[in-house]
Amino acid sequence: MVDITEQPAVAGFIRMCEDGWLQGWHERNGGNLTYRMTEEDVAASRSAFTSEPGAWHEMGVTCENLVGEYFITTGSGKFFRNVALAPEKNIGIVEINDAGSAWRIVWGLAGGAVPTSEFPTHFMNHSVRKRVTSGANRVIYHCHATNVIALTYVLPLTDRDFTRPLWQSATECPVVFPEGVGVVPWMVPGGVDIAHATSEKMETYQAAVWAQHGLFASGPDFDTTFGLAHTIEKSAEIYVKALSCGQGVRQTIGDDDLRAIARDFGVTLNEAFLG
Repeated sequence: MVDITEQPAVAGFIRMCEDGWLQGWHERNGGNLTYRMTEEDVAASRSAFTSEPGAWHEMGVTCENLVGEYFITTGSGKFFRNVALAPEKNIGIVEINDAGSAWRIVWGLAGGAVPTSEFPTHFMNHSVRKRVTSGANRVIYHCHATNVIALTYVLPLTDRDFTRPLWQSATECPVVFPEGVGVVPWMVPGGVDIAHATSEKMETYQAAVWAQHGLFASGPDFDTTFGLAHTIEKSAEIYVKALSCGQGVRQTIGDDDLRAIARDFGVTLNEAFLG
C-alpha cells in the first residue's frame, strides 16, 4: 500500500494547510480547504483507500457536474496546525455519489471525524468554478485573512468599493485578479444561504470576501490559489497600514495607470470598477 501522504496531491494539500497556519490565518479550527482530485490523483491513491468506505451523507445540495468526483478535505473542528503532524486524523478523502448529493469517506478523517462543516459551500462553489473554467479550477480555500477582515469594518461592502483599494495598493493586483473580488455580507457560516450567495459571486470572481469573516478563494492548483489569497491579503495589509498613518491617502495608482498595467501584462480589467 502506498504512503498516501507522499502522493503529490495529498502532499500539496498538507503543505498549503501548513502555509496558511504559518501566515496566522487559521486560529484554532478556523478555515477550510478542499481539492477536487484528478483521475491520476485518485489512481495513485486508491490502494490506500479503506476496503469498507463510510456511510453516505446527504449534503442538502446537488451538483450533477460533480457526480463521482473525489475531494481531499479538511475535517470539521480540526486545526490547520495539526494537519502536517497527523494527516489521517485531520484531513480525508471523500467520494461523491452518482446523484451528486452525498459524500462518503474513503480515506482519513480517522476517529469519527467528518469533512469541514462548510463542505456543502465548497461543493457548490466547486461546481460553479468547474463549469466557468471548463474544469480547470480544482482548489477552494477559506482563510481568516486578518487585514481583509479588518477592511470589512471600514469599506462599503460592494464589489467595486472593495476591489479598487486592493488594485491601487499593490501593482501586481490588477494582474493577479483583473476581474476584481466579490463581497458577501455577513451570514451565518456553513449554511445554505452563504453557499448560494458565494456561488453567485464565484460565477464572476476567483475570490470573494466574507464580511467580518475572511476570504474565499479558488484556483487550478495549490500554489495559484494560495498566491491569490496571499496577494489579496498583502494588498489589504498595505491599505490598512496606509490608513493607520492618519494622513489619508494622498496618492495612489490611478485608473489610467491600472489600464496601462493591464495592457502591458495582457489582462482585461473589469471596466465597471474604473472611472
